[in-house]
Formats: sequence, C-alpha cells, structure tokens
Amino acid sequence: MISTIILAGIVLFTAVNFAALHTWIERKQSALMQDRIGANRAFITLPWKWAAPVNWLLAPLNRLGLFHPIADAIKMFTKEDYIPPYGDKFLHTLAPFLSLCFALVGFAGIPFGDVLIVGSRTIPLQAAPVNVAILYVFAMMSMGVYGVILAGFSSNSNYAFLGGMRAASQMLAYEITLGATILGVVMIYGTLDLQEIVRRQSSVWGFFVQPLGFFLFLAAGLAETKRIPYDMPEGESEIVGYFTEYSGMKFGMFYFTDFLETIMIAALAATLFLGGWQVPFLARDGFHFPCANFLALPHLAVSLLQVFSFSFKVVLFCWLFMTIRWTLPRFRYDQLMNLGWKRIFPLSILNIIVTAVVLLWVG
Repeated sequence: MISTIILAGIVLFTAVNFAALHTWIERKQSALMQDRIGANRAFITLPWKWAAPVNWLLAPLNRLGLFHPIADAIKMFTKEDYIPPYGDKFLHTLAPFLSLCFALVGFAGIPFGDVLIVGSRTIPLQAAPVNVAILYVFAMMSMGVYGVILAGFSSNSNYAFLGGMRAASQMLAYEITLGATILGVVMIYGTLDLQEIVRRQSSVWGFFVQPLGFFLFLAAGLAETKRIPYDMPEGESEIVGYFTEYSGMKFGMFYFTDFLETIMIAALAATLFLGGWQVPFLARDGFHFPCANFLALPHLAVSLLQVFSFSFKVVLFCWLFMTIRWTLPRFRYDQLMNLGWKRIFPLSILNIIVTAVVLLWVG
C-alpha cells in the first residue's frame, strides 16, 4: 500500500513537472526552428552582495529562460477569474478540473520499468498494475472530453460552444481510430496488460510487427492532443475555442491538459511500439550480448537503465510532436473529418484484417 502511494506520487510529480517544462520546450524549440532567441526574459537575481555565487549559478538558467514556467504559473494564479454572467458557474468551474484530473490519472496505468526488488518485496514499476491497463488508460482519455464539452456549453457563448462541438466530433472520430490502431498490437502479443506487452517486446518491438499501426497511432494520437495541425477545438486565430471564456488558472488548467495529453500519447507510443522500458540485450541480471558475451549489473542499475530508456523514448516522441506542431499548418475542418473518417479509419480496419490473416497463416 505504501509503495503504491509512493509510486503514484512519483508518477504524478514527474508528469506535472514535465508538462510544466513542456511550456519552455515549446518556446525554445520554436525559436530554434525559426532562428530566434526564444524565452529569456524571466530571470531570478538576488540583490544581496553575499548572493554573488548564487547569481553566478543562476545565470545559465536565466539565459536559457528556464524560469518562464514559474512566471507563467504566477501570472495565471494572479489574473482575474472571469465567469460569464449568463453562464453556468458550477459547470464552468468544474470543466477544467475534469479535463486535468482525467489527464493525470491515466498515467497510473503506464509502466515505466519492470520491477524493483527491495529485500523480499517485488514492486512493479507501475502505479496501477492492472491486467487491462490499455482499457483503463483509454477510458481515462475518453472521459477528458466531458471537460471540453462542459467548458463550451457552460460558457453560454456561441464561440465557446462551437469549439466544444468541434472537440466532441473530432475526438469521437479519432478515438475510434486510435482504439483500432492498437488492436493489431493486442492481437500479436495476446494481452491487454501494458506491462506484459512490454515484456513480450524483449525479442521484437511493436513497431517492426505493426509499422502501419504505428504511423496511424501517431496520426490519431496527435488529434487527441488537440494540437496543431489538429487544433480545431481551440482555433485561437478564429476566436473559436472551448476555453474562449476562461481566464486565469482555469485557462491554465486547459493549457496544461494539452501538454499532459501530449506526454500521454508519447508514453503510449513508446510502450506499445518501441518496447517501453526495454533496453536492447538487457535482462534482469545484466546485458546478454550476442556470441555469449555477458555483462552483469546490479539490480538497481538495471532498473535505472529501464526507467531512463522509457523516459528517453517519451522525450523523443515529445520532440517529434513539437516539431510537427511548428512545421505543419492547421487543417480545415472538412479536411480534418475527411482524414479521420475516410483515410485513417479505413486503413486501421485494413491493418486489423491483415494482422488477423497473417496470424492465422503463421499459426
């Protein structure tokens, strides 16, 4: 019980802080791609003479703009909390909490390592080690749309309502495809347990047995994050968005949720298609290289390598998503729906059929 609470706290702390760091990554990566300096205005300097060594240590962080997430949080907490006079105050307040809550609890089903052996206890490195973790994660992701719809409805604004309806139709179109793209992985590895799926990728990663499913998953997963080029529900340049009537930290919660969903899709992609925490040739006792070469490692080192491997893959996908975000233009809404229903969804069904035929033929 205590270990589960500690693991849940570690997962929550990591997800929240990485999402906060994402706001800085978005600024700096876009700056690098557009040949700009980027965020460097928020800095901390202590005014006392004895603090000179501290200021010297803070100088590189100030130049990198790493204190911008803190400045964002301060700004959002101190801004006025505006609720439309003819809106539903209770639902208007509840909506961002629903979105943020369901985005966070989904991380409990993601395995970030194999097991940690402490004395006589074996602790699975997964906050909620359930045998249907895929269903749990997708259920939490699906529930997040309620916050978006309630935000558009409760604001009593035509612009916000239009953004909420866009979000509902978009997430319905792409969630079905997202679920269909992972069925091939489930059929091949024969389980809904994410931890077990990762363990069965010790010989071959999911990408090599489901290449089409991998690319379809990324395309549909990006739509779930509601980020460019799929940001129709937000549409800032059109003044159409489900959070149009939000300000302060309530807006910040919706903004934060987008980054959490991006990290979630990246974690799922790494888990299902890139072996999750698997490291090539690494077993529980060390590295087993070809030609009978063996390098023994202590158990703690093996666990740390697995956690690092999973973290590196998640960061790699986040970098890819951010690169796409600053490269591709926004779809028109009819293009968005055509892509989801007439292109990606039929291909995902075809992928299931081909996978079933191959498994039947091989078996």
